[in-house]
Amino acid sequence: MEYEIRGGAFPIVICTLQEGETMKNETGAMSFMTSGMNMETNTGGGLLKGLGRALSGDSLFLNFFTAENGTQQIGFSAHSPGKIIPFKLDGTNTIIGQKNAFLAAEDSVEIEIFFKNKLGTGIFGGEGFILQKFSGEGIVFLEIDGEVIEHELQEGETLLLDPGHLAAMEETVGYEIERVKGAKNILFGEGLFFARIQGPGKVWIQTMPISKLAEAIIPFIPTSTG
Repeated sequence: MEYEIRGGAFPIVICTLQEGETMKNETGAMSFMTSGMNMETNTGGGLLKGLGRALSGDSLFLNFFTAENGTQQIGFSAHSPGKIIPFKLDGTNTIIGQKNAFLAAEDSVEIEIFFKNKLGTGIFGGEGFILQKFSGEGIVFLEIDGEVIEHELQEGETLLLDPGHLAAMEETVGYEIERVKGAKNILFGEGLFFARIQGPGKVWIQTMPISKLAEAIIPFIPTSTG
């Protein structure tokens, strides 16, 4: 599989597949495909894996696109303004991504739900608690909301950030969710929770999570008066 990422704030990745090669994605990301692509939809590894994705806020089903009749092309578009970042997995490295970051991947990439805190906290704590794990061999494309800041944490180096701004990280990075202490901080500060991440490993930080973009737009949406 070969690919090219085009566009600025509204990017698309165009993948060129040889006959027999397969890409997978969640519903809604496919922009176009040539007529020699075959599409099938299933849970992508069984009902339990599908339910795991649904629990993280993603679709129960995956779409699988296979090139037939020679070389074919397919395009996957980002859902919101931002970047599309390719991650190459070689069987020894693993990427942990935000629950809504997955765009598309080669069929050989494994996708699993990833927890680092108690289930209840993950469900009720908001964005950033339930993540996805990408492993195996192949390329996975993640979408980053807004601009992306790549930072390599040294051994023991720590960052605190809003959970929604953590787009992706290497599996070697430690990750914990902490409650904000103090009534004033909770009521007038940055929110109820921080993500504490600790090196070693790379992290990718997004500048405008889609949830915050939605919050910024809501006050400007006209409301019905009648």
